[in-house]
Amino acid sequence: MNNPVNQLGKLTRTLLRPAVRRPHVKHTSIGAPPGNLEYRGIERTEPINMTLIDFREDYFDEVAGIDSSWKERVPSTDYVSWLDVSGVHDAGVIEDIGRHLGLHPLIMEDILHPHQRPKFEPFDDQLYIVVRMLHTRDDGTVQEEQISIVLASHFILSFQQEPGDVFDPVRQRLRTGKGVIRKQGPDYLAYALIDLIVDYYFVLLERIGSEVQDLEMEVMDNPSKSTIHAIRTAKQMLVTYRKDIWPVRELVSAMTRDDSGLITKHTSTYLRDVYDHAIQVMDLMETYRDQLSGLTELYLSSLSQRMNEVMQVLTIIGSIFIPLTFIAGVYGMNFAHMPELEWAYGYPMVWGVMLMTAIGLFLYFKKRAWL
Repeated sequence: MNNPVNQLGKLTRTLLRPAVRRPHVKHTSIGAPPGNLEYRGIERTEPINMTLIDFREDYFDEVAGIDSSWKERVPSTDYVSWLDVSGVHDAGVIEDIGRHLGLHPLIMEDILHPHQRPKFEPFDDQLYIVVRMLHTRDDGTVQEEQISIVLASHFILSFQQEPGDVFDPVRQRLRTGKGVIRKQGPDYLAYALIDLIVDYYFVLLERIGSEVQDLEMEVMDNPSKSTIHAIRTAKQMLVTYRKDIWPVRELVSAMTRDDSGLITKHTSTYLRDVYDHAIQVMDLMETYRDQLSGLTELYLSSLSQRMNEVMQVLTIIGSIFIPLTFIAGVYGMNFAHMPELEWAYGYPMVWGVMLMTAIGLFLYFKKRAWL
C-alpha cells in the first residue's frame, strides 16, 4: 500500500493550503472609527472586474467588464439586477458602489475586510450576508475566500476576493431561463448562491472522507511515523474548515426568521432546505473528526501491539538461551577437579543436553501458542 503521506499529499497541498500559508494582511490602525474604508486583505494589483446581469421572467441581459455605466441601470424597478464584483482590494471602487446604492458604512467596511466570520446582518432596507466559499481551482488547489452578498428589494450585490467561483450553474439557469429563478426576486437569487456554496462543501468532504478511509487501511495494515503525521494533517484540515462551515447553519437560520420583508415566505421554504444541508455537512465533519481521533488511538494501539510482538519474540529467544548459557557457564568454570571434563564422551553429551533443552523449550512454547 502507498505511504499515507503520498496518499494525502495532494489533499494536503490543496485543502490545507489556506490554513498553512497565511498571506500578509494589512490591518487598520488601532482605534480607527467604525466604517473606516481600508482594505485589509492580500495585496493585489489587478483591476477589479464587474459583471451585471439584469433579468425578469421574459427578459435577460448580461454585461461583463462594465464601467461606470452600470449606475444608470442599478437600481431599477423594471427588473432584478445582479452586480457581481470580482476583487475587493480597491477601497475607492467599493466606496463608489456603496455610496451609489446606499450601502451602510459598516457593510462596506466588512467587504473590505475579507476575513469575517460567516454572518447575517439586517441594515434598514438591505441585508448583508457573509459566507466562506471553498472550491477547487483548475490546478487542483482549493480556493478559500469570503463572499459578501448584499440583498435589497430590486438588486443583489456579490463581492468576491479573486476571479473564479461556483456560481456558473446559477448564471446558466438565468441565461437559459430554466427553472423558476427568473420568476423570483433577488432573495431567491441569494438563496441559489448560498445553496451552491453549501453544496460544494459536500464535494470537499467527500474527498476528505476518501482520504480518511485510506488512512484507516494504512493504520490497520502498516502503521508508521508518517501515518500519524498524515492523521494530524487531516485533523488540522478539518479544524480549519470547520471554522468556515459551522456558522453557516446560524446564518441560514437567521435568514429564515428575517422579518424585513426582503425574504419572501416562498424563499424561506428553500432556505430551510439549505439549513438541513448545513447540518448534514457539520454531521459529516464531526464524523470524520471522530474517525481521525479513533485512528490516532488505533495507531498507538498498533504500535503497542507491534512492540509486544517484538518483546515476545525476544523473550522467547532469551528463555531458550538462558538454560544453555547456564550449562555452558557451569562447564566453563576453571576448577581443577571436574569429573565430567575427564569423560570421553563428555563434550557430545553436553551438546546433546543443550540441544534437547532448546528443542524441548521450543516445543513447549509452540504448544502454548507463544510462537
